[in-house]
Amino acid sequence: MTDLHGADFASLASGLDQARLLVVGDAMLDRFVAGAVERISPEAPIPVLRVERRAEMPGGAGNVVANLLALGARVAFVAVVGDDEAGRILAGLQQDRLDGVLVVEAGRPTTIKTRFVAGTQQLLRIDEETTAPIAASSEDAVLRAVAQHLAGAGAVILSDYGKGVLTPRVAQGVIALARAAKVPVLVDPKGADYARYDGATAVTPNRRELEQAAGRAARSDTEVEAAARALIARHHFDALIATRSEQGLSVVRTQDAHHIPARARDIFDVSGAGDTVMATLAAAVATGASLVDAATLANAAGGVAVAKPGTATVSRDELVHALELGDETKLLARDGAAGRIETWRRRGLKIAFTNGCFDLLHPGHVHLLRQARASADRLIVGLNSDASVQRLKGPSRPINDERARAQVLASLADVDAVVVFNEDTPMQLLETLRPDVLVKGADYTIEQIVGADLVQSYGGKVVRAELIPDQSTTKTIARMARP
Repeated sequence: MTDLHGADFASLASGLDQARLLVVGDAMLDRFVAGAVERISPEAPIPVLRVERRAEMPGGAGNVVANLLALGARVAFVAVVGDDEAGRILAGLQQDRLDGVLVVEAGRPTTIKTRFVAGTQQLLRIDEETTAPIAASSEDAVLRAVAQHLAGAGAVILSDYGKGVLTPRVAQGVIALARAAKVPVLVDPKGADYARYDGATAVTPNRRELEQAAGRAARSDTEVEAAARALIARHHFDALIATRSEQGLSVVRTQDAHHIPARARDIFDVSGAGDTVMATLAAAVATGASLVDAATLANAAGGVAVAKPGTATVSRDELVHALELGDETKLLARDGAAGRIETWRRRGLKIAFTNGCFDLLHPGHVHLLRQARASADRLIVGLNSDASVQRLKGPSRPINDERARAQVLASLADVDAVVVFNEDTPMQLLETLRPDVLVKGADYTIEQIVGADLVQSYGGKVVRAELIPDQSTTKTIARMARP
């Protein structure tokens, strides 16, 4: 995948583990209370949630940090929490994961967002927070921490959720310190007044935020450029990067504009996708990428994020995998496939799995895949990587590389997802995906089928599919070699 400058985006994504970033913003604790609703309360017309599990994780700017860590970047995080249980939980969640300072302000509550969820349906969200500006002493502590951790950073992120940390004094102080150190500052803004971000390298509003801040429409490319340039001139930004949902991203500078189309994917959940985009954008900039190349990479990461259920991070390996295999929705990395399966299961769907090299696809392959798809509601195909095929079949194989083989499989209506694996057998992939049905050809006995014991151990089913005689890639190659 290349842009006009010939950038190798898979290589750029592979190098994100070399990025070092400083994140300053609003920390919050995200709590999830999940379960099942099976009845209506006799006390009032409201659902009764039978709680099955609880989870806590960093939210707000902390989710940007989580995305950076998933990309392999090194991160210093500076934020403010209260002297309370939620603040201590946040400190514990981040211990040993990253550098930085959580400034404790006595009397200030730590922001908590509690979501009650039944299946995939959110029933209620409770916010416990203050949006009041942090105290002057906390501002001093934040700026001292920024000065301490700025050295070596390739970029600074200001992640503003409007909870009072990025006061005008803090925002302007961070920008001044970063500019003096020649470190780019990228801002995820909040509100319509961008004066506090004056002099930042770039701000990243969505389309609605851009319209609010500029006071004008921003739907077409021309309107986006005009609104962005008005803000650039007013606030002395180097650039404005507008996230435009299904229209992709726009990188606008005074002298030029680049409109990057969205990568076509099934959208499962947009939660947290903005944090994924910001994290990827900043990590790429921190490694020396141009804003346009960084935005193109961030756009690809956002496409991966929205194809996953819930607020999800995107790993560096998953991003590289998506870039190498292309835009096809069906081509998934291992963790992406696990997330897709989780979404299907929430809908009550049964998952089948089969695997193979699928080199030179022939009628026998098609017959197997059709039977596999008929055994369940969705079919995932595990595809041996090129290295795996060479170990199994010899140095002259495969005839087609893994990208070509994956794309051909993904084009078939019976196939719902394709996952490339590098091991000699699909055992590790099966342990991750845990399909309801495992399908292999009838030339294997149950005892010979890799993973059969595993699938049967949790109540799954193993199916031996009938074969079409004399159909194999090896025989096809032999026929082609005849004089």
